[in-house]
Amino acid sequence: MTEAMETPGGGNYLAALAGIVADVSDVARQVAAAQIAELRVLAAAGRLAEAQAISANAKVRLHDMALRSIAAEVGGVLRTTDRTVQRRIGEARTIIEGFPAAVAAWESGRIVREHVRAIVDAGMTLPAEMWAEFEAVAIERCEKDTPNRVRGELEILAHRMHPRSFAERHEEAAAGRCVRLVPGRDGMSDLIATLPTVIAEGIHDRLTQQARAIVDTREERAAGSGDAAGVVASDARTTNQVRADVFADLLLAGTPALDDTRDTSAGPLGAIRARVQVLVPAATLTGSDDGPCDLSSRSPIDPATARTLAGDTTIWERLFHDPTTGVTVATDSYRVPSGMRRFLQARDQHCRFPGCRVAAIRCEVDHTHDHALGGATELSNLAHLCQRHHSMKQFTAWRVRQLKGGVLEWTSPLGRTYREDAPTPAVAFTPAAPPPGEPAPF
Repeated sequence: MTEAMETPGGGNYLAALAGIVADVSDVARQVAAAQIAELRVLAAAGRLAEAQAISANAKVRLHDMALRSIAAEVGGVLRTTDRTVQRRIGEARTIIEGFPAAVAAWESGRIVREHVRAIVDAGMTLPAEMWAEFEAVAIERCEKDTPNRVRGELEILAHRMHPRSFAERHEEAAAGRCVRLVPGRDGMSDLIATLPTVIAEGIHDRLTQQARAIVDTREERAAGSGDAAGVVASDARTTNQVRADVFADLLLAGTPALDDTRDTSAGPLGAIRARVQVLVPAATLTGSDDGPCDLSSRSPIDPATARTLAGDTTIWERLFHDPTTGVTVATDSYRVPSGMRRFLQARDQHCRFPGCRVAAIRCEVDHTHDHALGGATELSNLAHLCQRHHSMKQFTAWRVRQLKGGVLEWTSPLGRTYREDAPTPAVAFTPAAPPPGEPAPF
């Protein structure tokens, strides 16, 4: 790679970029201070309404009237409706009064606004008397990673801390499953299905695989056609559009109408099945624990579903670990037979570029030190990267090196370093104890 490619424009480019980054950092601090100040003012407005009702020995209805009046007054200044302001006042009081430690961490720059939102959203599922305990653990976790990565982990933490079991609460929530039709504009509508998470993930994954198969077939035909432009023009739909069309076909006709190469009732597209990566603690698998299981570091699923998937199918990639020690105790049913790939999927869980959470099953295994330049194919030189960040590593001035324990150290074009630890829970393998009298394996 040439020096010009690594530093476009030379020193002027890097100087300009450094200035932009510094400005962004300053502006981010100013914005955070203003957002916190606004929350405190709105919370004060809510307390004023409450105090007015108490001083007048008012009933609930009069208190609500006082709040509406104040919200209308503030709404006039903000040029928004009193309903919107009243909702924001309620949210502000919850954040400022219910999660003060998170606000303090935000104010000091240890976490950002999206971290606070993730903490509040997860913490609100717990009784109010448990918020402070949850908040302390959640802040520590948020300081180590981006909001999109910690959100699922915070949800699981809240579920495990809840006095009622996750299985019991999931059963109640599942009773509310439904399909809703929301009319839209220009002859369009939203069809919304509220389903157990693992079912929804499986549906979306299968649709995605089918859409990609159609798009890939279209591109292959275009490449082999003498009139490639005409072939592509005849079907220029995006992956999102194809996914929606397949969804409609499956519900209306029971088979993808787009599958013009089918030779069975289902066709090649119909043979595609969903893939979902689930982490199941050993205690949950055996039934001694009813805590939630982790759906590829995204969101929790109920233990009964996880046990069913673990026992009844061979297409699920299973990782069972001890929730106390984090040590892996069993792995099986991985579709890729390579032990190295299984270990990497278990260790990485998602793309290893800072902030990215594309699941490992959607990523490419990349040689940290390029194989063409002598990099070895070994665990200490391999990590999962999604296509976007794999390309960025190859064609921009971003650089990465791998340290012990699967830690990646990324360096930006400006020389800033970003440490990317292996996701928790870390995977570790321990050898079985040898029978008495036999030497230990090596």
